[in-house]
Amino acid sequence: MIYSGSCHCGAIAFEVEAEITEVMDCNCSMCRRRGALLAFVPRDRLVLSTPPESLSTYRFNKRALSHHFCATCGIAPFGEGEGKDGPMAAVNVRCLPDVDLEALSIVKVDGKRF
Repeated sequence: MIYSGSCHCGAIAFEVEAEITEVMDCNCSMCRRRGALLAFVPRDRLVLSTPPESLSTYRFNKRALSHHFCATCGIAPFGEGEGKDGPMAAVNVRCLPDVDLEALSIVKVDGKRF
């Protein structure tokens, strides 16, 4: 399925091709504060509809992930980094209006201890 997503103001917009049934709820210092529910997909399945210059990026801890957010509205729609099988994207499914959040299986991840 192809989902359209964006930040709140629309400065960052994208499409992602994925079957989203399970998401990760991480308790690391970043995810806990932002409240994201993350679905991981190969990076080539996420296509930006807006210029990459619209992305602001934050890296912390091991600096392995690029946490992208909108400098205008502050919403963080996705991040990206290197996964076991190549480049991956961590999509904040709360930024995908057509995803039924109540139907998702939520996996708790203890990112606080990494």
